[in-house]
Amino acid sequence: MNMLSKNDIKKILKLRFENDLHVKLCDLPLPCCLKDTYKAANRIKEAIEKDQKIAIVGDYDVDGIISCVIMAEFFDDIGFDYVVRIPNRFKDGYGLNEEIINELDVDLIITVDNGIAAHKAAELCKQKNIDLIITDHHMPQDILPDAFAIINPKQKDCEFPDIEICGAQVAWYLIAALKEVCKLKYDMCKFIELLAIAIIADMMELRDLNRALVRRGIESINKSNRAAFKAIKYYYQKDKFEVDNISFLIAPLINSAGRMDDAMLSYEFLHTKDYKKAVEYLEQIIAFNNNRKDEEKQLFEESLLQIKDEDACIIVAGQNWHEGVLGIVASRLAKHFNKPSFVFSQNEENRLKGSARSVGRINILALIEKAAEVVGNYGGHKGAAGLSLDANSLSAFKDIVFNECALLEESEFLDPDEILGELDPNEIDFEMLEILESFEPFGHKNPRPFFMLSNLCVKNKRFLGKEEKHLKLILTKNNKTLEALFFNFDKEPNIGDKITLVSSISKNEFHGLITPQLIVREIL
Repeated sequence: MNMLSKNDIKKILKLRFENDLHVKLCDLPLPCCLKDTYKAANRIKEAIEKDQKIAIVGDYDVDGIISCVIMAEFFDDIGFDYVVRIPNRFKDGYGLNEEIINELDVDLIITVDNGIAAHKAAELCKQKNIDLIITDHHMPQDILPDAFAIINPKQKDCEFPDIEICGAQVAWYLIAALKEVCKLKYDMCKFIELLAIAIIADMMELRDLNRALVRRGIESINKSNRAAFKAIKYYYQKDKFEVDNISFLIAPLINSAGRMDDAMLSYEFLHTKDYKKAVEYLEQIIAFNNNRKDEEKQLFEESLLQIKDEDACIIVAGQNWHEGVLGIVASRLAKHFNKPSFVFSQNEENRLKGSARSVGRINILALIEKAAEVVGNYGGHKGAAGLSLDANSLSAFKDIVFNECALLEESEFLDPDEILGELDPNEIDFEMLEILESFEPFGHKNPRPFFMLSNLCVKNKRFLGKEEKHLKLILTKNNKTLEALFFNFDKEPNIGDKITLVSSISKNEFHGLITPQLIVREIL
């Protein structure tokens, strides 16, 4: 493995963005690139002018909740009344359905982050003379729902650049078109703080326009007067939010209400302008998040009992497993084993509902399509998907997916951008932190760089956490001392050992003093 200098690291990381076209907000693609955007905007303008009833129907994850907030706040700002309906995962299932349409007494329905597969719902809207505008980013099937307008960058005849964007971004583009057709002076940047969260939570590629939006979005969150962000900052004693705070704090909190109970709670939390209400909502959300952690831990441990090392991918199932944590357990299993992972819950009607997560360069949706003959409904994108099938078809599904994964090259399971090369400990200093920081935010398609460091001497070690699952190491080499953290360690070195490890480099801020520290991924 090549020994890297700081200049080498700069050159390697710059290559990730050499094909980016939209690197500033002023470079972003225009709404006209999205098919049907102006058709939809003109229909919404007509509804506003005629004072017709509008419903916004979202999804129960972070992206869907934020999409609803963006649409709702636009209508708030122009003083127009509307209804928001986010399906309950447990009572309603996913997306727009016939029951929801029957309960809504409206003239126009706008879906956000869902609807691209809602064929029956679209038919019912036609019968009831309700115009349906679908805004979504999930992969369309060959035949689209019969809706008034469909805004989805993945449509075959859509001219939007070939960049993966989330549902909240599609909704944002609709607002931009609406601003134009209504001839309004309106600040589209007010939503960038929310877009940053949706992009990261929905694992969009952090390159090109997504990177530009997230970089600005982090700045906006830290300047934001939104009651929800103030409440989180106060509760968790945060002076400012970093990118990792979105991935590991804000997004899981927003997701937890929909996972454990009802996503409308998180919608109200983000939407309210009342700080006291935001604090009350946050307390409930934190309780749901704690329950989510307990359920997740239990399902993860039960899943481990079903897994064989020789399996080319992970497929596990359980009776009445909590549907709200299937996705997050699939993510943990995928990360833990570095294999595509499917987690299913079987209900009393012998149906399996599942979540799937990918690794490396594997397209999880394409993998599911290989087993389409035994799968019921499915949908999603390259990195994450949801699916259902009959319990009697699980064995056939396993055979197909195991065989397909076994045919994949080993390189498909790896992200080639992750381990950059070997590093001399003397290169790890404040300048290195600044270099790495300039390439943030790290995430999907811009993974946090990892480095190999060899022959480090273990001078000291200490266990951290209530259950002592984490390890703090003091390491030395050639008179250079480094501090390292190994979370959920699976290998414990002895004091005096010489070790080689794979690690990322992060910033440690302790009492105002900034120093580099290693975050260990594995000890070799």
